[in-house]
Amino acid sequence: MPEQDPARRAVITGLGAIMPIGNDFPTYLANLQAGVTGTRTIQGFDASEHEVRIAAEVLDFDPGTVMDPKMARRMTRFIHFAMGAGRQAVTDSGIDFESMSQEQRDRVGVVVNTGGGGIQAIIDGTHAHDDRGPRFVSPFAVPALSGSMGACMLSMDYGLTGPVITQVAACATSVIAFHDALRLIRTGECDVVLAGGTEAPIVPMGVAALSNMTALSRRNDSPETASRPFDATRDGFVLGEGGGVVVVESLAHALGRGATPLAEILGGALTSDAFHISAPEPTGRGQSRAMTAALRNSGVAPNEVDYIVAHGTSTSLNDVTETRAIKTAYGEHARKVAISSPKSMIGHLVGAAGIASVLAAVGALRDQVIPPTANLHTPDPECDLDYVPLVARRVRVDTVAVNGFGFGGQNAVAIFRRVLD
Repeated sequence: MPEQDPARRAVITGLGAIMPIGNDFPTYLANLQAGVTGTRTIQGFDASEHEVRIAAEVLDFDPGTVMDPKMARRMTRFIHFAMGAGRQAVTDSGIDFESMSQEQRDRVGVVVNTGGGGIQAIIDGTHAHDDRGPRFVSPFAVPALSGSMGACMLSMDYGLTGPVITQVAACATSVIAFHDALRLIRTGECDVVLAGGTEAPIVPMGVAALSNMTALSRRNDSPETASRPFDATRDGFVLGEGGGVVVVESLAHALGRGATPLAEILGGALTSDAFHISAPEPTGRGQSRAMTAALRNSGVAPNEVDYIVAHGTSTSLNDVTETRAIKTAYGEHARKVAISSPKSMIGHLVGAAGIASVLAAVGALRDQVIPPTANLHTPDPECDLDYVPLVARRVRVDTVAVNGFGFGGQNAVAIFRRVLD
């Protein structure tokens, strides 16, 4: 069971999202529940010579509205997403950092993770160096590419002087943010943590590299149907971008200021496959161990989980492996629990994939609606669980597990629950 001391229970009180299907949490969740897909022909660069010409991009987002326009021009897109989502989450939570004393702000941390950081700054700096010479490389290139700068900029924006953490764990990374947030609350180091993930990987080099790995879908003529987790006709994932941040507080701190807890973080677990640089270990042993340990660490029995937010990338190896792992970890309950993949609608956000899933989990707990797996028309016979195809489902949802699995065999699972007395 979760910690009973309200000062050691970690709850979510505010939500922020910059996603391919919505530049705020309400829009993102509504489109997720409606099965709206955000995959389109790439607009951010000329992809006409690429074998893959589709991605799930964030549109109509002006970073100058969430940070100083001059600083926004000096920073990179993954930082913009962190700032936009972070500001939304703080506003949504109603927390007032300006009225806090310095000692109180010393107890506010920021954990915003990423997989690749400022890839564009590396590309731009390299072009400037090679085309014009060393003197023309921007002095802002290093902070603009630094993976930790999304978290650092948020801490500076609000004057938050507690721990600032950024972990890099490929596609599992922003699930891990909730492990750190929970630890900071439970150890008493922090009263509040801004937690999430951000990624902006849709650049020519990134698309080309993943395409050459044969990891990406080539459904260029039908972008909206390209991401199809667990479907027998899937042919790879869709690269996406975006960011999300939530406000995590101790239950005591949240109730003390009159906030409404939206969900509680119960626990989680991490494991490694130690198998391959990109492919999952085929039996799913590492993934199932992470699921089993997360349940144990959270004090949750398998049959208490109402919904699993799957990693569900739409690749042939991942979807089958995750299915096997769920069967191992959940036993008979695997055939009863509802499972779906947000990536069917937003693509694979790499370091922000986990926060996209956590936002889906909190939405399901709040609205009692499980979003669908879009484009799941012909289930793979090896993916034979309840993947909530095509249409959202209104059911009772008290407990949700979130899966996140990354290149290199990094496995992360976190468990969330409606706040119970």
